[in-house]
Formats: sequence, C-alpha cells, structure tokens
Amino acid sequence: MLRGPPRLLKVSVAPVAALAVALLSSLSRCSLLEPDDPAASALSPYFGTKTRYEDANPGLLPDPEAPRRDPELLEDACTPVQLVALIRHGTRYPTAKQIRKLRQLHGLLQARPSGDGRAGPAGGRDLGAALADWPLWYADWMDGQLVEKGRQDMRQLALRLASLFPALFSLENYGRLRLVTSSKHRCVDSGAAFLQGLWEHYHPGLPPPDVADMECGPPRINDKLMRFFDHCEKFLTEVEKNATALYHVEAFKTGPEMQNILKKVAATLQVPVNNLNADLIQVAFFTCSFDLAIKGVKSPWCDVFDIDDAKVLEYLNDLKQYWKRGYGYTINSRSSCTLFQDIFQHLDKAIEQKQRVK
Repeated sequence: MLRGPPRLLKVSVAPVAALAVALLSSLSRCSLLEPDDPAASALSPYFGTKTRYEDANPGLLPDPEAPRRDPELLEDACTPVQLVALIRHGTRYPTAKQIRKLRQLHGLLQARPSGDGRAGPAGGRDLGAALADWPLWYADWMDGQLVEKGRQDMRQLALRLASLFPALFSLENYGRLRLVTSSKHRCVDSGAAFLQGLWEHYHPGLPPPDVADMECGPPRINDKLMRFFDHCEKFLTEVEKNATALYHVEAFKTGPEMQNILKKVAATLQVPVNNLNADLIQVAFFTCSFDLAIKGVKSPWCDVFDIDDAKVLEYLNDLKQYWKRGYGYTINSRSSCTLFQDIFQHLDKAIEQKQRVK
C-alpha cells in the first residue's frame, strides 16, 4: 500500500473515499499448517513473492479480519482525507510455464529405475521416489489464475481497511470508491473479491450481488496505467525483448552456487545432474511454496532444500527482479512514472478540494 506523507493525513476535513486498487502481477498464501511446523517456517522467508501473506504478517493468523496499526501512525489530531492503495493480487496458481517445467521434472523422477530398494544418499528415505508418487495436481488451465484462498485474501484485506478507516469507508462514501486493475484475470478477480469484502462489511450476513450491480461499479481495466511496462517502448526494446538484458542472471545460473545446488539435488533425487538445470530447480523450490499456499500442506518438495539452498534461490529470484523490474536499468523505474503521477494527482486533488471547503 502507498501512503502519502504524514502531513497529508493531518488535514482536518471531512473524509473523502477514493480507493484506487492497482492489482499488478503475482501472491499471498494459506494458513492450514500448524504454526510450529519447522520446515514451513524455515523456508517461507525465502519465497519472495510466493510467500504466504500470513508468513509475511503473522498477525493475520489469529484473526485475519482484525485491523492492526502502529499506534503512532495516525495521531488523534489526524483526519484521513483519502486512501490510495496499490495492492498485489491474491494467492494464485502457478503459471502454465511453471506447470510445464514441474511436469518435466516429475517425468524425470518417474523415469528413474524402480524396484531396486534404493535409499537416499544419507541412508534415509528415497525422496525421489516419494516425489514421483506425490500427486501432480496442477493443470495447464490454472495458468496463474486466482485460487479461492486468493479471493479470501482480498475479502479480508477489504474488511481490515474498512475497519482501519471507518470514515473513508462509510456507506455514504461507498459510491465514490474506484477500483482500477490490469486485464490479468487474477487481478480482475482480486478486485471483485475486494468489493465483495466491502459488501460484507456494509451488509453482514447478506450474500453479495454481482460486482456489476454494486453502487461503485466493477473494477475498471486500465492496462496503460496498471501494466505500464507493457506500454513503454524503451523498456520493451532495452529490457523485455533484449536477449542480453538478464545476462547477470544467466551467469549466476551457471555459477558455482547454483551448480552446487544442482549436484546436491541430483544426488538427493538420484537423477543424472545433466538432466537438471537452474529453471527446474527453481520450479521445484516454488512448488513447495505453492503447495503450502494453496493447499496448506507441506509437500516432499520442501524436503529437497535446506536454508542455505533457499538463500541461493532467493538471491537468484531477486537478481532477476533487480534487472528486469528493479534498479538494474534506469528505464525500469522511469516506466512507472505514469502510475505514480496518477496516484499523486489524486492525492493533491483531494487536498485541494478539502482546503476549498474549509
């Protein structure tokens, strides 16, 4: 979420509700595991955007609908004027590309010679056999779509925000609410679930109508604003479609840190190391997070890696995001200027309107 400078919240005026929900790319996760599960708590901090929201904010576990705020965030003298929130979509399925890689890895495990009674490299269970038997329930049609847990994420977020800012989210202001989303189905569906959460806040116990029939209207699709990187020719030319833009990432994939993990995983799963690559290792790591997030189960994929492996894989993912979306290239940040200009224009307009009615 983006907040304006604290002084913007100190304008003593009647509140206005204008919420721009910008739903960009892919996260959140589920809380069905025992909270003291050692494997989940050990690997979860390294999943990046595949981390369950509950693991990033443990306060959600006892009551995911209860609002929590720093007591110093809003002093008694402050009156919220406007809320503009930039929100990521809820928990999603893996993409079709990730599912195909997982299917490839699963096929390698099933193709191993069987029936020889092999144990693991340390004399323990044969983890490769356990993974070969583990159900591969992901299908291509899922392709990054929002899961039910993701809808729950967004409904609960709406309830928390409405409780934190009751004046802004009053029923009188409901018609002023505005949601903007990209055309990605998981983002559109996240916006709809957010509105359903607000309906529950205003009408407890009543089933929500179709979002198209709600007073504030359905989320408005604006890819030029919400997927600004797809509409920036310089970014597309210099980064997205540039085969050499991620050469640092490719170098790390073949570097000693990743090669050590490849050898270790090959020994653990008892498959030829030449059949593995960094992409397959990454998808195995993230499958642990997806199983945890979507189904609330600790799958055998989590047992393939330890903390040291997780740190290397987290770095690999961070490195990619640094060069593709982050500070690696100047155009990465400059391409977002359209979105941030829109955000601050809304904030400035709200302040000006309130100053005129003083």
